[in-house]
Amino acid sequence: MGIDIVAGGRRVGHKARTDTKSENVYLKLLVKLYRFLARRTDSAFVKTVLKRLFMSRTNRPPLSLSALARFMREKDDKIAVLVGTITDDPRMLTVPKMTVCALRFTETARARIVKAGGECLTFDQLALRAPKGSNTVLLRGPKKAREVYSHFGHRSTTTSVKTHCGVKPYVRAKGRNIQEMDNILFQGGNAACARIQLDGFLGDEAMETIRQRPHILHASVLAIPSDKETS
Repeated sequence: MGIDIVAGGRRVGHKARTDTKSENVYLKLLVKLYRFLARRTDSAFVKTVLKRLFMSRTNRPPLSLSALARFMREKDDKIAVLVGTITDDPRMLTVPKMTVCALRFTETARARIVKAGGECLTFDQLALRAPKGSNTVLLRGPKKAREVYSHFGHRSTTTSVKTHCGVKPYVRAKGRNIQEMDNILFQGGNAACARIQLDGFLGDEAMETIRQRPHILHASVLAIPSDKETS
């Protein structure tokens, strides 16, 4: 897969979905319904909803009640539409009255919306109420909010000394919580120095396992006194 400049920048080898891969019967019926609406109307809203119904679950991220209320501020007369899941946010004390359409609601999120005097609609109910998407606000959850995205980013090399401090490393710890980790790469050198701060004791067996690694030149443990010991 690559970028074909001759073709005007289109991705070569990439084919967009034309149907859902899910075996969910309700989702398949919704695809059939919105495919009919997209064929019979010229609504961009319907075409967008249909496209999002095709997407995988990772591309249909959830949206919290607090974010939903923030997006729907001063839009009381409109219907919030999300092709995904509405989740509860316990940090939000009061939920405003809203009319929300989503594929799924968590139990607490649905209860709080209904208790505030709002409505929780399904997409077939939305098709009867607003077949062309009039008086609606189409929303989408944050795509890169998943924990896995915190690990994405290129590694530091001898030619590129950018440490990417925001990139979370994959670390296997046997019951020990890693408080802090720094990687220092020496420019022009072939080695790096790593400092890992733990909140527990690292035994001799674990240290010997680390030292036996072929790429580890030296490893040592330094005990840092706590605030109680220093005072």
